[in-house]
Amino acid sequence: MSLLALVTQGGLISQLVAALLLGMSVASWVVILWKAWLLPRAAGDVARSTAAFWQSPTLGRACEKVAAFDRNALVLPLIEATRLPSNGTLASAGDRAAQLTRVLRDALHGVLHKLQFGQVLLATVGSTAPFVGLLGTVWGIYHALTGMATAGQVTIDKVSGPVGEALIMTAAGLVVAIPAVLAYNVFGRRIGRMEADLEGFARDLRELLTASSPEDLAVQAPGETANAAHLGASL
Repeated sequence: MSLLALVTQGGLISQLVAALLLGMSVASWVVILWKAWLLPRAAGDVARSTAAFWQSPTLGRACEKVAAFDRNALVLPLIEATRLPSNGTLASAGDRAAQLTRVLRDALHGVLHKLQFGQVLLATVGSTAPFVGLLGTVWGIYHALTGMATAGQVTIDKVSGPVGEALIMTAAGLVVAIPAVLAYNVFGRRIGRMEADLEGFARDLRELLTASSPEDLAVQAPGETANAAHLGASL
C-alpha cells in the first residue's frame, strides 16, 4: 500500500494529519531556504557597514557609506534613530544619554525582530510535527484493527501489514521535524552572533554621541562636502 493509498483509506483524520504535515513541511522549508540566503548576506553587510561607519570622517559621510552597504537595513536604523526629537514632547525630555539609550534600544529591537522572523515557526514545527505524526499513526492503527476485526479470521500477516503502514505517519512527522530543528539551531547561533555585533555597535554609538556634540562630529575633513557636514549636524 502506498502512502497516498494509506492516507485516502485512513479516513478524515488521516487526511487532515497528512495535510497538516505537508503544510508544516512546505512552510518550514520556505523559511529555511529564505534564511539560508538572508543570514550570510546580512552578516557580511553588518561587518562592512560597521567598518565603513568607523572609518568615516563625519556622521554625514558615515550615513552615506552605510546606506551603500546595508542592503537589509540592519545598521542604518540604529544611526537614524540618533536623530533626537526636539519638539517639546516627553520623548525629548531628559538628558541626551537617556534619550540615546531609549531610541537605540527601540531601533535595536526592530532590527532583531527582522533577523528572528521565522524562528518561531521553525521551533513550532520542530516540536509539534512528531506528535502530529504520532496522532496519524494511532488513528491509522485503530482504523486498520477495526477493519480487520470485521473481516473475520485475523493472522499475523494481516496485522503486521496495516500496522506497519500506519507507522509511516510517525516517520513522516520526524522527516518534517528534523530539518526544522536543525535549521532553528544553526540559524539561532548565526543570529546570536549578529545580535552581539549590533548590540556592541549600538553601545559604542551611544558612547560616541554622548561624549561628543553633534557639531564636533560634523566637522568636515578635507575634501568633504558641505552636505555631509550638514547631515551630520542634524544628528
